[in-house]
Amino acid sequence: MKRFLAIFHARNIEFFRDKSALSWNLILPFFLVFGFAFLFSDEAREIYKVGLIGESPEIYDSKTDFFRLKQIQFIKIADLEKAINKVKHHQLDMVIKNDGDIHYWINSSSVNGHILERVLKGSELKTIAALNYQKQTVDGKQVRYVDWVLPGILAMNIMFSCLFGIGYVIVRYRKNGVLKRLKATPLTAFEFITAQIMSRLILIVIITAIVFFGSDLFIHFHMIGSYFLLFLVFTLGAFCLISLGLIVAAKTTSEELANGLLNLISWPMMIFSGVWFSLEGSPDIVIIIAQFMPLTHIIDAARAIMNDGAGITEIYPNLLALTVMSIAFTTIGSMMFRWER
Repeated sequence: MKRFLAIFHARNIEFFRDKSALSWNLILPFFLVFGFAFLFSDEAREIYKVGLIGESPEIYDSKTDFFRLKQIQFIKIADLEKAINKVKHHQLDMVIKNDGDIHYWINSSSVNGHILERVLKGSELKTIAALNYQKQTVDGKQVRYVDWVLPGILAMNIMFSCLFGIGYVIVRYRKNGVLKRLKATPLTAFEFITAQIMSRLILIVIITAIVFFGSDLFIHFHMIGSYFLLFLVFTLGAFCLISLGLIVAAKTTSEELANGLLNLISWPMMIFSGVWFSLEGSPDIVIIIAQFMPLTHIIDAARAIMNDGAGITEIYPNLLALTVMSIAFTTIGSMMFRWER
């Protein structure tokens, strides 16, 4: 335990003395959160998404111009309740259901929804009147884009801090001969790896909490779930990403190679895990690939907790996926680890 605590303490001191890294981990998320809060405060977006319950646009009404507009993405959805919930959280701008009469749902606070309603009513008025369109509205506290994107920003910051904080640092230790000298001490590989993981895990959880509550003082995020569950997700997600970074650091000796590998891992996750935009309507292959990325499960669980008030049973699949990945990554990284080049 003394050896573990010595390495743990040394790594913490090293991190806090690196003012540039500390500033980057704290300031960048704040800039991103406030930037998105300013840019998207009016909820004006250019891409419209309409959910269709059960059928394709052609079967709904091939003669109505609304269903042929190229500016609208039509998404087939089987579950009406889930579709309405997506309208509530601005993931869909409108939902339409054809059950003889055609019902449509829009969010009462959505600019896009009202625009689409006017377009719908203005296209082929006679046809629409004959089909008897009936309006339904979805009420409730508005989920702004900044509320929706916040979990992605926090998870992205965790991802970069964990991957580079473990992967890059250990490679630097190996290149500079620090690991070679530590090998000559009674310190075991398990003690060294555990100290590195725990140091990074505690630091990133503290930084995430500071960013979350600091931003919330000014923006007042939409949070209806459990804070305990939210930070459980972030803690487990951070451990999973640290373990992934450990695999890169296990044998790599070149900082340039480590940097390339870490970017190769992090950028696809940032693109395909839904950090900036919803994957609703994406090709099936993209959805499948996203499920193998830790960042996807962190973001999905965090958004479900913050915006939907999800409990442990709702996010259980995400927690299970992160746990399995953490065990696998830690085992592989530990088996591959070596002190010297």
